Amino acid sequence: MNKVISFGEALVDMLSNRIDDQSGTTNEAFTKFPGGAPANVAAAVGKLGGRSYFAGKVGQDMFGDFMRTSLQQAGVNTDYLLSTTQAKTALAFVSLDPTGERSFEFYRAPSADLFFTAEEFKDDWFGEPGIFHFCSNTLTEPGIRAATQAGVEKAKAAGCIVSFDINLRPNLWPQQRDPFEPIWHCIVQADLVKLCAEELAFVCRGRSPQTVVQQMLDGGVTLVLITDGGKPLRYHTAHGQGQLTPPPVTTVDSTAAGDAFVGGLLYTLAQQTRGASELAALSADRQRLETVLDFACRCGAHAVTHKGAFTSLPTQHDLCPSSRESHPGQR
Repeated sequence: MNKVISFGEALVDMLSNRIDDQSGTTNEAFTKFPGGAPANVAAAVGKLGGRSYFAGKVGQDMFGDFMRTSLQQAGVNTDYLLSTTQAKTALAFVSLDPTGERSFEFYRAPSADLFFTAEEFKDDWFGEPGIFHFCSNTLTEPGIRAATQAGVEKAKAAGCIVSFDINLRPNLWPQQRDPFEPIWHCIVQADLVKLCAEELAFVCRGRSPQTVVQQMLDGGVTLVLITDGGKPLRYHTAHGQGQLTPPPVTTVDSTAAGDAFVGGLLYTLAQQTRGASELAALSADRQRLETVLDFACRCGAHAVTHKGAFTSLPTQHDLCPSSRESHPGQR
């Protein structure tokens, strides 16, 4: 199996026990969970049994130690997880509504993940075919944006699949900074782009979704995936488009749904492809592509039925409790 490198923020989700208390008078307690979208993806790949690496930076503090241990327990190689005394590990306070939908309050000004530099990406990290995955939260500040670009360039030079989940969090961006330009710059450098319906509306800027998706494909993107909660997943390639309906489930916590989906997808791609050129071949095979996407959808559906981020991510046994051999990653 090829290596999957997830790059970006590893932070601690502080999950509230208070649901739908509009008055704010009920005593509230928070429980720490490992989190951060790219860290969740790394854990998802690791828990499924993939060769998962996480690249990023945490503080030399109790939360940084917690994140490193949590990643390792999820089967993630943390050789690329650096530490610093320049800032503390980021925190995100998470509240849920009665349907399991979440809202975030981030403590990240600045946090340790923002101090990862371009020079800290090493050439030997990209010495074999694999996948490089990142999100837009490493585009919010000039330094970490330059580091992200360095990682993308090294991955592309090595022939890796570049995976970009937009995962837009507007409250992480400076008020005077429009996220559109840096996000679009990364979209057209990626082989695989995943975005939710709201993020598609953001990048459309009043244009039709069909026009914008075609612009992505014309710009070099091989596979565009549009998620919309429990509604059908839409996919677009140079060879056509289609949709799949995720398994029906009752949502408890949607925190890691998208990351579980991406992790399941990258896990399978790491088994079935050896770089960007083979992703194109897989995307041209509708039946094979939909089998891969169905597995990813089942990963996402499992995650929303459990609380937390890492704790909600499935193992092979969770998806196929009676058998470990009925998943699309095995050929």
